[in-house]
Amino acid sequence: MIFNNLDTLSTHFGNKKKKPCLHTRKRSNMMLNPLNLKHLNRMDESEADMITLNLEDAIAPSRKKEALHNIALFLSYMEHSDSFIIIRTNPLNEGGAEEIAYLNDFSFDAIRVAKVKNQTEIAQALTLLSKDKELHISLETKEAFEDLSTLCIDERLTTANLGILDLLTSLGLPQSLVTLNNPTIDYILSKFLVDAKTAGIHPISFMFQEYNDTEKFKAWCEHEKLMGFESKACMGPKQVQLANEIFSIDSHELTRARHIKESFEAHEAQGINGFMDDTYGFIDEPIYRDSLLILNKI
Repeated sequence: MIFNNLDTLSTHFGNKKKKPCLHTRKRSNMMLNPLNLKHLNRMDESEADMITLNLEDAIAPSRKKEALHNIALFLSYMEHSDSFIIIRTNPLNEGGAEEIAYLNDFSFDAIRVAKVKNQTEIAQALTLLSKDKELHISLETKEAFEDLSTLCIDERLTTANLGILDLLTSLGLPQSLVTLNNPTIDYILSKFLVDAKTAGIHPISFMFQEYNDTEKFKAWCEHEKLMGFESKACMGPKQVQLANEIFSIDSHELTRARHIKESFEAHEAQGINGFMDDTYGFIDEPIYRDSLLILNKI
């Protein structure tokens, strides 16, 4: 916990600076409401690979300044966290620019800007943001959905989060489409995944909001993993636990990748780049590169 007692919080900011997150795990991205002090207080002991502190649509306009202050206060007293800490701001022209300027000197890992539409907004956010922090975006508009593959104008833009409900509204489609194996939703997921990968941006799939329906959440995670996703937005610890489990590399996959790497490199040293393996069949350079991709995720 960050504070031992939430009833006697300091009215002054602290001077703690958590170190930048060193791990590269991105299986789970848990959204937290900064008006819930108990949740904020446990940021330093969460099992989520990523934590997003939400200033946007879950916060009423009359309480946005309170939420912003809470984030700054808890960050200023947090000495460590194993989670990658992200702050989701409002759209730049609806307070987001001021929120970035206010938060820049505090210690966290990335800003996530809501409802981005084009390269101009990406450039503006990068100009505002401290150079030691990443930029993430919420993909919630039809403009960004169409042009995602062109939005990565700087290496600091690393991640896009699919806001499926807002995107459907932007497209003029009903939210009732969000069901497993719906062809329109699968198309949206596929296009988002491929366009993000084409741009060199890490894609995080949407948040499933029926928190207590863990079976359906698990089914979504398994479906998205088969599509190629590696990350899922989460509501709370139960979803985090499932996402971490499902999007981890299983032991069989890891054993196979290590065997292929070792075997290929041994044959390559003899000038052989394609051969039959007793355990995994034919191995050549594309299969070797795929094993490296798996091993690089560890």
